[in-house]
Amino acid sequence: MRTATRHPPKQPRRGPAATSRTHGPCRAVRLLLCRTAARAPRRWLRVTCLRRPLGDHDVAWMKLIISPGTSPLRTARAGTLTAALATAALPACAPTGNDATRSGSDPAILARVDAVFADYAGLDGPGCSLGVIRDGRLVNATGYGTANLDHGIANGPATIFRVGSVSKQFTAAAIALLTIRGELDLDAPVQRYIAEFPDYPDPPTIRHLVHHTSGVRDYIVLMALAGNRNEDFYTNQEVLDAINRQRELNFTPGAEFLYSNAGYFLLGEVVARVSGRSLRQFAHDEFFVPLGMTHTHFHDDHSEIVPDRATGYAPTGDGFRINVTTLDMVGDGGIFTSVEEWVAWDRNLTEGTVGGDAWLELMHTRGVLNSGDTIPYAFGITHGEHRGLATVGHGGSWVGYRAGMSRYPETGHSFVAICNGAQIDPMALIASTAEVYLEDRMTPAAQTAAPNGQAEPSEVDDAPQDRPGPDIPDRTRYAGSFHSPELNTTYHLRGEGGAGLVLHAGRLDPSLLLAVSEGVLSGRRGMTLRFSALEDGRYQAMMVDAGRVKNLRFSRVED
Repeated sequence: MRTATRHPPKQPRRGPAATSRTHGPCRAVRLLLCRTAARAPRRWLRVTCLRRPLGDHDVAWMKLIISPGTSPLRTARAGTLTAALATAALPACAPTGNDATRSGSDPAILARVDAVFADYAGLDGPGCSLGVIRDGRLVNATGYGTANLDHGIANGPATIFRVGSVSKQFTAAAIALLTIRGELDLDAPVQRYIAEFPDYPDPPTIRHLVHHTSGVRDYIVLMALAGNRNEDFYTNQEVLDAINRQRELNFTPGAEFLYSNAGYFLLGEVVARVSGRSLRQFAHDEFFVPLGMTHTHFHDDHSEIVPDRATGYAPTGDGFRINVTTLDMVGDGGIFTSVEEWVAWDRNLTEGTVGGDAWLELMHTRGVLNSGDTIPYAFGITHGEHRGLATVGHGGSWVGYRAGMSRYPETGHSFVAICNGAQIDPMALIASTAEVYLEDRMTPAAQTAAPNGQAEPSEVDDAPQDRPGPDIPDRTRYAGSFHSPELNTTYHLRGEGGAGLVLHAGRLDPSLLLAVSEGVLSGRRGMTLRFSALEDGRYQAMMVDAGRVKNLRFSRVED
């Protein structure tokens, strides 16, 4: 069980970064302008009704709005009152501390960056906060879109987001710090620190977990295969039990690279057991307090109130729905932070203010396979390349949140985008933003995907595989019940209509299975089912592969 410790103290949001989005005459004027312009053209509304602190160009628009003969508001019922309020409030609507960070960039560059994020800048959907850092200084911090659609609260540089797998670098940082202090051996087997971890013939080490070369099956996939839906609740202990029930690895440790959230969940557990403090408390004490990141934390209590938090959303056919989680796992994810606070962490990853040179070197050390090949993945960050420039980055994705960070060591630039819409690709957005700032340093663009980083899917693929079917010849060979001790779950395969076969597992929706070849079926959630041991016309065993989980064994049992 995790070590029981108190949570780090929480501090209230302070200063203009927090208040400018929710209080004062600027917001009142903006809302009144927007509401009285309800009949104005949509394009005009999108420019005028910006949900962020007003900058110079916003004030110019307000002056244009109240000028005779130019404003759609002249036809609005409350136009005269609006103009008077706007005029009176213009001094209060000068750029705030948030908007002032844009002064570090050329206006032409800012306009091009705004165009990159234009699809997510509207009032009617979620968006992002962008941070551009140059030589350790935040030169552009801008919010786009809406943090909370219920209350019309804007995204801004101080908005707090969940960053998904971008969190892994903080967990790895804790492991690296314990290592250089001599409290942890990277090459020790996991079982030294987690005694109940399975006793594999080739035991994975802490270093294997860090570099995703352990072969440990991904717990998010395991929990889904066990019949848990994305919205279901389960505890840290249940996850640890699921990992410890496994009797096989995906591969021999060190043989391959395969991303595994279980590895980083286990690393969080190792930090807790070695240090005697929860991962949250350790990161708070050792990193966030010294770096002044007072509103950043590992979110290990889903019921906790977080001031200035953006709500996560997923698109629907005609809008958005709230998409958040009740899970409290940390290590593989769980960091809540803002663009404003990210700059301190980015600076630490280049200067080693906390940790020193040895820590900094370890953080950037890449993994090495048994073959001797070096992989791009280091300590929660990925080495890459973008149009001729070296990069260090990572992506994150969980429920309705998306995040991406990318650092360009040769130029001293870093880019971070944190978003609250599941449809948004922040790694692509920051790649395009980097091209705006660094185009004169880059090689010509090629028709390739966006660079670097580890984009982390929010859940197991739920789409049917592109296979023939659904008719399955002689489905009686497959029909019946199959049990997996490693999942502690029984799958029921039933013929339902035509010649098809349907898989029932836990609380998951039934999944139509498709024929691939004799003895091989395919279903939703990225699953491939391989059957064996044909006796008396019925298969007695099957193996299930699903992305980051391979070779799960099932045996036929009586219905």
